[in-house]
Amino acid sequence: MKRLAITLIMSVFAILNAANVNAEITETSVSLPNGLGTATMYSDPTQTEKRPGVIVIHEWWGLNQYAKDRAKMLAEEGYTAIAVDMYGHGKVADHPSDAQGFMQAAIAEPEKVNARFNAAKDILRQQTNVNPEKVYAMGYCFGGAVVLNQARMGNDLAGVASFHGSLGAAVEAKPGDITAKVLVAHGGADPLVPDDQVTAFMQEMLSLDVDLQFLNYPQAMHSFTNPEATEKGKKFELPLAYDEQADTDSWQAFLAFIKE
Repeated sequence: MKRLAITLIMSVFAILNAANVNAEITETSVSLPNGLGTATMYSDPTQTEKRPGVIVIHEWWGLNQYAKDRAKMLAEEGYTAIAVDMYGHGKVADHPSDAQGFMQAAIAEPEKVNARFNAAKDILRQQTNVNPEKVYAMGYCFGGAVVLNQARMGNDLAGVASFHGSLGAAVEAKPGDITAKVLVAHGGADPLVPDDQVTAFMQEMLSLDVDLQFLNYPQAMHSFTNPEATEKGKKFELPLAYDEQADTDSWQAFLAFIKE
């Protein structure tokens, strides 16, 4: 009877703690300076210890709920995360043609992409519960390419992580430019990131002596971390598919990557 009472008490505490974790996360809309657009920040206000902060960059669809949910998941782990709208002002695509257009428009103005990224980084560093020396960036699809290129440009980051992102270099890095450690989660069955691009990337990282962790999931296709990917792939006849195992494993790898 005593053991049962203890078990029940522990169960109640577990339920209350779970409820508190969900209730404590705050969502804050952020305006980037100079009319650059918006971002959404997630944090746990009860977390007073200075911990790493994370910049989250969305897929080519835009800053939709998926990217925001990832940032919120990081907040639930005790990190402050800011999901940045790289398209500027709330452009979210429902069709691949719109997503392609939004992405190409952003790529055509790299100075704005860089300004939005750095504005988000500065805001994150100013948070009282963020260690300004431990700012990471993670990105999905288009966002993966963004964070890798930020590392190539020598942006002062603790680390960057790309999930099913393009690995091609938009800028040429020289030895010593990449000071951030790098994590890449790649789908081996992703035709949008072909083998020759992977090979060139690996050679690039090796020649630059980068601290690289490369995760290859042979069965995974493009957008393998997004639960909506399979439905979208069928709807638009694109090589997109969710892979729960690859998603779970790569997420845990990222949490280990940023853990102090």
